[in-house]
Amino acid sequence: MGTGSALRVGIFVFDGAEELDVVGPYEVLAWWAQHSPLHPEVVTFSRDGGGVRCAKGLSLVPDHSVDDVGPLHVLVYPGGRGARALVGDSSHLEWVRSVRATTPLLATVCTGALVLAAAGLLAGRPATTHWGAFDELARLDPSVLVDTEARFVDDGDVITSAGVSAGIDMALHLVARLESVEMARSVRRGIQYDPAPPV
Repeated sequence: MGTGSALRVGIFVFDGAEELDVVGPYEVLAWWAQHSPLHPEVVTFSRDGGGVRCAKGLSLVPDHSVDDVGPLHVLVYPGGRGARALVGDSSHLEWVRSVRATTPLLATVCTGALVLAAAGLLAGRPATTHWGAFDELARLDPSVLVDTEARFVDDGDVITSAGVSAGIDMALHLVARLESVEMARSVRRGIQYDPAPPV
């Protein structure tokens, strides 16, 4: 996967991001990248390119910083405790708005939707988030049409997903959208994802 790939997916990582919000979609998208004739490129990046410590203690070293990640076709924005700090960071919200202007598709996992709402990017749109943050999402932007049932909501150029493991479903949907349902099924088989509940 060279940097010249026409299809680039970037996963933004930050201190306090929920681990599965990051690595769930990454597993899906990286498996896809390794097996797809489209040869998409999947990268991780943080604000300064430095390592981050996720919500439960997992440390990650990203591929890039926001300054050198380059153009993306898709931005995946996870949630977690750290997302709430970013909701109130005006310079970060300005960056998110600038990414929106140049990135065709934004996708959030869990409380990542709160950051998009705080940046004004979910105004008047259907969206979802972790069930524990529905009220917070509505407070940040009362015009958001909060979907309390869906695992993910595809509103064209913005996809939001519910809590944590729902990011895997959302990422499989991304594969189906960006390539095909058949490839998404191949990825699902490849990572042996069978969401039937154990209890």
